[in-house]
Amino acid sequence: MPRFAANISLLFAELPYFDRFAAAAQSGFDAVEILFPYEYAAKETRRALLANGLELVLINGPPPNYTGGQPGFAAVPGGEARFRTDIQRVLRYAETLRSGIIHVMSGYASGRDAFDSFVRNLRWAADQAPQQKFTIEPLNTVSQPGYFLNNYDLAAEVLDRVNRPNVGLQYDSFHAHMIHKDAIAVWNAYRDLITHAQIGAAPDRSEPGHGVTDFAALFELMDSSGYTGWVSAEYTPSSHVTQTTLGWMSKG
Repeated sequence: MPRFAANISLLFAELPYFDRFAAAAQSGFDAVEILFPYEYAAKETRRALLANGLELVLINGPPPNYTGGQPGFAAVPGGEARFRTDIQRVLRYAETLRSGIIHVMSGYASGRDAFDSFVRNLRWAADQAPQQKFTIEPLNTVSQPGYFLNNYDLAAEVLDRVNRPNVGLQYDSFHAHMIHKDAIAVWNAYRDLITHAQIGAAPDRSEPGHGVTDFAALFELMDSSGYTGWVSAEYTPSSHVTQTTLGWMSKG
């Protein structure tokens, strides 16, 4: 079975932020990921991780613009100066939190200029922190209309151009199915690029066991393909009590 982590931005959302760490640990998770932890002091989040024996797998960057802008803008032409400033903040958070991965969000753009901006920004981030792992993740256009990185072929092209050992592909079974209609086929096609994985059922992004993806087969494939990274549960629980949606963890 893969090593499962809990995305506590979505799971245990019925609880206050700092209570979610204990809930995740008590539910059998050894690690968590947090989409945007910037609302809270990094030291406070670090204390919650340590108190519950949890590893932090991943955070997103750049931080969202709380004045109303869209989160993520690494592919938006003309945003390079702000990207560099904001990624420095992300790196400080990641250092304090000891986050294994920073997911760099492309933002909403299109065209060759956006592609080139994304590549330049990713190279800059990777070179600023060569010991830090970064990922990019394709998001489907139903959930995220206008998002630049909207399919796995494009992600592979970006990674080829970036050509940095600390930048890899983030796989999400929900988005993979929504984009390419077969999450297992996407895993097979892009396995060599994948450095982090997330799971959620398509089409409603609920827990494994719903929707069309055979998660037992997917988990077996992850193991047989030699993947040893974390598999983060990033879904919207179908119940108001997250604990009641975790049966998939023991079924495999």
